[in-house]
Amino acid sequence: MTDIFKPISDGNSPPPSPTDPFQSTGNEPARTLIAGVVGGLVSAAGYLIYSRLPEDQKERIHQQVRTVVESRVNELRSRFNI
Repeated sequence: MTDIFKPISDGNSPPPSPTDPFQSTGNEPARTLIAGVVGGLVSAAGYLIYSRLPEDQKERIHQQVRTVVESRVNELRSRFNI
C-alpha cells in the first residue's frame, strides 16, 4: 500500500481488516511456490502433448507462432518508429 492510500491514524482506529487486498498475509512465499509448481506441471503436460503430435501439426504450430511473433515485432517497430 502506498502512502497516498494509507488512512491517517489517530491511534484509536482499528487495524486494517484481514480481507484488505493490500495487506500482506505472510504466506506469500507459499503462494509463489504453489504458482511455480502449477506452472511447471502445466509446462510439462504441454511438452508431453506437443512431443506426441505428428510432424504436420507441429509445423502448423510453428507457423502460427512465427505469425504471432512477426506481428508483435512489427507492432513494436511501428510504435517506436524503428
